[in-house]
Amino acid sequence: MKRVLTAVILIPIVVVVLFRAPLWLFTLLVLGVALLAAREYFGIVKAQGYTPFAGLGYAFVAVSIAVLYMFATVLTRQPTEPALRGGVIYELAYFGGIPAITFLPPLVLLLLSLGHEPLSKVLPDAATSYVVLPYVAFTLGCLVLLRSSRNGALYLLYLMLLVWCGDIAAYYVGRAIGKHKLAARISPGKTWEGAIASVVGAVIVGLLLFRSINLIANDLEQMRLFTPAPHATIWPPPTNGWAFPPAPLWLVAILAICVNIAAQLGDLVESALKRGAGIKDSGTLLPGHGGVLDRIDALLFALPVGLLFYLFGMHRYFALRASP
Repeated sequence: MKRVLTAVILIPIVVVVLFRAPLWLFTLLVLGVALLAAREYFGIVKAQGYTPFAGLGYAFVAVSIAVLYMFATVLTRQPTEPALRGGVIYELAYFGGIPAITFLPPLVLLLLSLGHEPLSKVLPDAATSYVVLPYVAFTLGCLVLLRSSRNGALYLLYLMLLVWCGDIAAYYVGRAIGKHKLAARISPGKTWEGAIASVVGAVIVGLLLFRSINLIANDLEQMRLFTPAPHATIWPPPTNGWAFPPAPLWLVAILAICVNIAAQLGDLVESALKRGAGIKDSGTLLPGHGGVLDRIDALLFALPVGLLFYLFGMHRYFALRASP
């Protein structure tokens, strides 16, 4: 009951924030989630006997999210935004941000870990401290990058629904008919039947969502949650309205499969981390769901896959064009 009630409360909040929050506020909320997830990650690391640099890790997470926010702002800026053109801070973030958040942290962590005893802990303590960046900061940063793109909120909702519906299908089918263990050493409750049902469910939901994408966008617009952004090359808007161009069914199916498999792998990774630490949940913040990391473990792996698909083709199907 707690699990259902928590979901009923959180999902509408997530949808409203996703569509209505300005990018800076959305980024701050993502940062808050990232810091909570990082805290739980470091708790798991400590339970396994390592000594991570948690405080420095939080700082690196914050800097990473800030840099990705500046990337998003620079990459999506318009000619009518002179305050951003040539801005020193933004240009420094654009050209120096990647080295600052990828190469510098591991070097700093290695140097600081030289003081740890015994010396055999130097490498694992530095490595486990750095992993929070690709595992939490960079993956959640995909939310900021996608949210800042044209109609990116709608695409993010699409990705989340793929992950959530796949998870629901795996849970109920696995409980009903699951017999063959998927990864007994990592997560005894997961079965191949549930995993296959998750993939099939994601594909079906993906196809249905894309078939109804214009109706969904219209309903969201009627609720004043969504303001469609037309293709940038068409101005002024035509009088006969807008529509999303239809995506090929094979592409939608491949997207759903890849996102779903990535989500299931993300779930398994967090399960392995918790089992290695001898704990059941990463935290207790969400009643019935465990910790923040327990709720976003699938998204952490699914979001980078969704971003790659968006960059290499899916963006064209989320750019409104004139209705025929």
